[in-house]
Amino acid sequence: MEPDNPLLDDFVLAATGSPRPRVCFLPTASGDAEGYIGRFHDAFAGRAEASHLTLFNREVDDVEGFLCAQHVIYVGGGNTANMLAVWRVHGVDRAIRAAYRQGVVLAGVSAGAVCWFEAAVSDSFGPLSPLRDGLGLLPGTCAPHYDGDPERRPTFARLLREGLPAGYGVDDGAALHFVDEALAEVVASRGEARAYRVELTGETALPTRFLG
Repeated sequence: MEPDNPLLDDFVLAATGSPRPRVCFLPTASGDAEGYIGRFHDAFAGRAEASHLTLFNREVDDVEGFLCAQHVIYVGGGNTANMLAVWRVHGVDRAIRAAYRQGVVLAGVSAGAVCWFEAAVSDSFGPLSPLRDGLGLLPGTCAPHYDGDPERRPTFARLLREGLPAGYGVDDGAALHFVDEALAEVVASRGEARAYRVELTGETALPTRFLG
């Protein structure tokens, strides 16, 4: 989302501890859009060993082996519900769980940020609505684009009253860093970007470390 600001991508690469990490892009949420794949490779050229996994024109036979061999699985934005459905058909959900157990870093933007949670505030179905069948690696709900879409905050508050589990609202340019399912810190590529703990009783701004 910030093509001229690599701070969050640099943070993800540094989390691997490898001087030249293997980073695999999953562009499923965009329907494996070729332009998106090209931008990913351009962004990581020269600082990582970049690859991608397409499912609409699948070329990888052993998906689990391929993903477990990476240092980072990086998931792009798009339609979260469609992505999760396609992943389950191809066994990518199981492969991601196996990779996570082996210590592969999981990261992503938009759909790629919320898919790890139990639930999300999503526009997958048109108007903002609850998505309740995320991968469930992380507990609770995630709402992305918290400062970029004026409807996210009031919609999240309403959905909490309707029974959606508590969770996090995340501004564009902010990122939640979890280690072993516990929130370790919030980092940001812009000084004003924040993340919030959002509960039925209200929201609390979380301490945020600016990476610049």
